[in-house]
Amino acid sequence: MSNAMETGDAARSGAGMEPVQLGIGLNAVIVSVKDKVPFVLTVPQKVSDERSGLPSGPFDPRVHRTFELGLRAFVEEQTALHIGHVEQLYTFGDRGRYSLAKAGEPHMVSVGYLALTRQTPESEKLLAKQGARWRPWYDFFPWEDWRGGQPKMLEEIIHPSMEAFSKRPDDDARTYQELSRKDRYQLAFGVGSLKWDEERVLDRYELLYGSGLIYEALRDKQPTALERGTLPDLGEGLAHDHRRILATALSRLRAKLKYRPVVFELMPPEFTLTDLQQTVEAISGRHLHKQNFRRLVETGQLVEQTGGTSTATGGRPAALYRFRRDILKERPAPGLRVSLL
Repeated sequence: MSNAMETGDAARSGAGMEPVQLGIGLNAVIVSVKDKVPFVLTVPQKVSDERSGLPSGPFDPRVHRTFELGLRAFVEEQTALHIGHVEQLYTFGDRGRYSLAKAGEPHMVSVGYLALTRQTPESEKLLAKQGARWRPWYDFFPWEDWRGGQPKMLEEIIHPSMEAFSKRPDDDARTYQELSRKDRYQLAFGVGSLKWDEERVLDRYELLYGSGLIYEALRDKQPTALERGTLPDLGEGLAHDHRRILATALSRLRAKLKYRPVVFELMPPEFTLTDLQQTVEAISGRHLHKQNFRRLVETGQLVEQTGGTSTATGGRPAALYRFRRDILKERPAPGLRVSLL
């Protein structure tokens, strides 16, 4: 299955125990935006009773010279896509993260990566042949989409459940420096005087998992809401801990919007300012003030007019723009520090 290795004495949890077998897995979160919808690429999993997941595979140093080359090989094999820029997200190694692992199989330590791309008719045909699919990422995190206002499930399901969870005996804070369960809930979900922070995707997912409100908690045999009633419909689950990896990627991408021009990796060579605004809104999950956004983009000198226009909306012709690449040499952090409303 993977290139497993034995750990030394430091990995033994007690005297006389067998060495732990470790495997290194590589996972890719591949993101695109089309028609105002943010998508993530999913592939079928080899285990028949598991859900779909992220493109992934085991690192083998006999075959792969680097982690990134191994990742690119798995993505091409499973999706037939050639991805461009990728960046490493995080290393995931918690015990139990592969819920369907059999006795004797190595414990998988996974390295997650984020890649941004654009959908094309050609790529759609390649994906169909491989059984890979673009899935709206709000199918997995429906509480994160605030473009039409606060999602109803927050008031109807999540807040009441999290309030009850916060009142249960709190053994999560192991030292006086750690926040209590109630404080973590209020900070993650913007309760009371606190505001919703779109970057805290992972914090919210971890709390929903810890409170037993989502599919993965049931699958992993954690205490769940089923013990107190019916498990609520809070988005679709993914294989293993892939929804946790995806949450990490969304947190990173939403944060990077503000200090790096990553959004242009998702845009065609030429675009209107409306196209750009809708893409930023799709990623952030928040509505943006139109005039403030345009003023920010133009005064920030992130784009330049091409001289062309678009009539794609059927109305008044809209000016076409392109990313001004010289900004990368002029400013260390040329992001979109937009005001989210």
